[in-house]
Amino acid sequence: MTQLDPTQRFTDRVDAYAAGRPTYPDAIAHMLATELSLPSHATVADLGYGTGLSCLPFLSAGFRVIGVEPNDAMRTAGEKFLAAQGEFRSVAGKAEATTLDDASVDLVIAAQAAHWFDLPAAHAEALRILRRPPWAALIWNDRLSTGSKFAEDYEAFIRGYGVDYLKIRHRQGPEATVAPFFGGAFRETTFTNVTRLDFPTLIARVNSASYMPQPDSPAYEPMLGELRRLFDAAEQDGKVAMDYVTRVFFGALAS
Repeated sequence: MTQLDPTQRFTDRVDAYAAGRPTYPDAIAHMLATELSLPSHATVADLGYGTGLSCLPFLSAGFRVIGVEPNDAMRTAGEKFLAAQGEFRSVAGKAEATTLDDASVDLVIAAQAAHWFDLPAAHAEALRILRRPPWAALIWNDRLSTGSKFAEDYEAFIRGYGVDYLKIRHRQGPEATVAPFFGGAFRETTFTNVTRLDFPTLIARVNSASYMPQPDSPAYEPMLGELRRLFDAAEQDGKVAMDYVTRVFFGALAS
């Protein structure tokens, strides 16, 4: 993995990513269908779809979904995960060069991915592949770091063991990404997204973060010991609650 190429950032964390990352509320697809008056069998291009979690709400709503993913390992995992999930196909492409035809999709989305894009190039490519109006939505799952003892302790744990966590967290926030991508007005809606994790899933969620130590690191075993302590202190019925707010920014791209 090279830190200089964001498309390869998660190559060695694919299994953990697929097992541990939070899903997205089904209500997102229904909200966008209503607010944007999308056709019932709209075609959605999911840019940087990873292992496929962000595709699920749109496939469940009956949309056709084209997953665009530059990372071979992630794309293979996504194809396997979504093989029986409706009208889905994937392509080896990236946000800046999707390989899709002109005016071939009704909605472009990116979930937990747009902060890695070359935004002017991705904007231009989205305009090229979109029918009119050129609808788009950018989606982030933002983990709450306050509101419960576990949330606060977990944030302290991530800060303690994460390498460049604060720098990466700042980059991954939507504030610097949304306006340049849309190039004009957009709207925002939020959804509550509570996930409940047993200990193996909590480990996978930690391992899926590119800034956390990997198993070959001397910090890995101490990290797992501290994670176990946090889990045991907070678990109820064998699981802990990790709360997110899912933020959805949507509208028409400016020409």
